[in-house]
Amino acid sequence: MRVSGAFAYIALYAALYGAFGVASPFWPKYFETRTLAPEQIGVILAAALLMRLIAGPLVGTLADFLQSLRLVLACCAALAGAAAVALLWADGFWLLLIVALVQAAALAPTTSIADALSVNAAKPQMKGRPFEYGWIRGGASAAFVCGTLVIGQLIGPDDLTRVVWLNAALLIVAAGATALVPAVAAQSAHHTGASQAAGEIRKLLRQARFRSLIFVSALIYGSHAMHDAFAVIRWSHAGIDTSVISILWSEAVASEVIVFFLVGPALLDRFGPRVAAAMAAIAGILRWSIAGMTNSVMVLAVLQPLHGLTFALLHLACMRMMGSLVPTRLAATAQALYAFGSGAVTAALTLFSGFFYARYGGAAFVAMAVLCGIALPLAWFGFADARD
Repeated sequence: MRVSGAFAYIALYAALYGAFGVASPFWPKYFETRTLAPEQIGVILAAALLMRLIAGPLVGTLADFLQSLRLVLACCAALAGAAAVALLWADGFWLLLIVALVQAAALAPTTSIADALSVNAAKPQMKGRPFEYGWIRGGASAAFVCGTLVIGQLIGPDDLTRVVWLNAALLIVAAGATALVPAVAAQSAHHTGASQAAGEIRKLLRQARFRSLIFVSALIYGSHAMHDAFAVIRWSHAGIDTSVISILWSEAVASEVIVFFLVGPALLDRFGPRVAAAMAAIAGILRWSIAGMTNSVMVLAVLQPLHGLTFALLHLACMRMMGSLVPTRLAATAQALYAFGSGAVTAALTLFSGFFYARYGGAAFVAMAVLCGIALPLAWFGFADARD
């Protein structure tokens, strides 16, 4: 029985992002319960990020080559679910690292392939009106928040096995949901030679404002590395209950959704990308400086919504910059450079965050504030005159 395209996409994205919401905040804490040191946790998380950088484009290219996006997505989701379960039996740093890398490789292309399916497919109809991609992505973020909130009520500080089981179950549901998604007709693509592609990359990188965009996004996105790797561990050690931690994490994602849909576009229209990028940098300075000095739930509850500025507002500013700087024929190359730059810096900072946290504890968050401080002048001067 066929279901509406709208329901199929909602089911796919809800399961996929629900799985992310269940596990993403708690993987570092799970690894700690397996008696890993902070340095080892940092190595695993950084290696997983590097694996995603490599596997994402490779598997995406394979999906295009096979012209079987749904099949590749289903296989990746199922493999990621199986790898999650394997973490329960992996014992010791090296086995945990290997399994984590397998799951990272499987997860890497899932969101990009899902986006390729939803964006390129003909818009399904809901009650006679177009069903927009933005609704699907908003539903995905809501599913992430729900996943984080639910799992926070089901786990304790010393037993996180339910994180693994629920993450695996939702990934298997996502794999099954691909069967409901309408197939996308394959389109022939024009492939350029290696020399021409290299020339296009050099042309982009010769633009000073594009280089500023890459540097600013890499520094501010990368500044989240310490938070993503060790915030939950730090809060847990401070005696904050896992249910409260899940609320704090969900609060950040909820602010991201609000900025994406409401606050961000209005700020960009009023002030332009330069002010928006500078606001993101200032928010990062405040967020990480204060986060490194306190574990007060009340203070953290005020800080977490700044994620809407340090991530979502910056992303919108960068996309506005892309629209004014990058010609259509170079759009894909520009997006690849943008994603790779921030991903590579985040992976490197995640690796070093383990060593910083082991030596300095919460004070290590100040290093992330310094990165945003470096990004501030680059944003102000590099994003200048980029308004529409």
